[in-house]
Amino acid sequence: MNKKLRLHGFNNLTKSLSFNIYDICYTETEKERQEYIEYIDELYSADRLTKILTDVVDIIGANVLNIARQDYEPEGASVTILIAEHEVPPTADLMEEAPGPLKDSVVAHLDKSHVTVHTYPESHPHGGISTFRVDIDVSTCGLISPLKALNYLIHSFDSDIVTCDYRVRGFTRDVDGVKHYIDHDINSIQNYLSEDTQNAYQMIDVNVYQENTFHTKMLLKDFVLDNYLFGEGSKSLTAAEREEVEAKVRKEMLEIFYSRNMP
Repeated sequence: MNKKLRLHGFNNLTKSLSFNIYDICYTETEKERQEYIEYIDELYSADRLTKILTDVVDIIGANVLNIARQDYEPEGASVTILIAEHEVPPTADLMEEAPGPLKDSVVAHLDKSHVTVHTYPESHPHGGISTFRVDIDVSTCGLISPLKALNYLIHSFDSDIVTCDYRVRGFTRDVDGVKHYIDHDINSIQNYLSEDTQNAYQMIDVNVYQENTFHTKMLLKDFVLDNYLFGEGSKSLTAAEREEVEAKVRKEMLEIFYSRNMP
């Protein structure tokens, strides 16, 4: 599609990638809950998030115009980066339906675009579960898709559950004046994930092809209880306690994955 499409003027299509990443942890005591929130808040500070987003800007080949960042009290952080077009148009491989790099130097044609991230540490005394959610938006105008940054972002966080939305909006015209509502082939977000990522997650697609809207949910397959304990780990628990904690953590993950509460 990309080789045959000759546009009149600038490519006016807007491609938006939005996704939520969740990290789950079992924190039995109030002290553990507070320590977990403080740990997450320090690990994903505004400075760290700025570094991650500037790497994303490099991957999609944009220029940074402005960075706004903020750490919040008592916890949480936000970063917004405005990005501008590059003078050199992208090569064909940047528009293919294939996994993007974890970190690379590429160029792209982008304008009026932005990258944002917001964090939401959360805990509740009932059940002993704490969660950390990251909301990320990568919006670009031009030829390439922000999906090229997907692998890098998933690997930048402890991703137990990932919910991705990708949509192409607007239209652009070719030299004959015909409107085009998408400029690249895509049938699933999964095709942009590396093989190791695909093997690590259970995934479900909900796509509306006629609306150029694509949705993928991802749930980590391997479950190691110690990865979800904050404190001394499973060695301090009895067999019955381990079973109970594992059931609570698994239920939390499934509820988030399916977006519904379970009995």
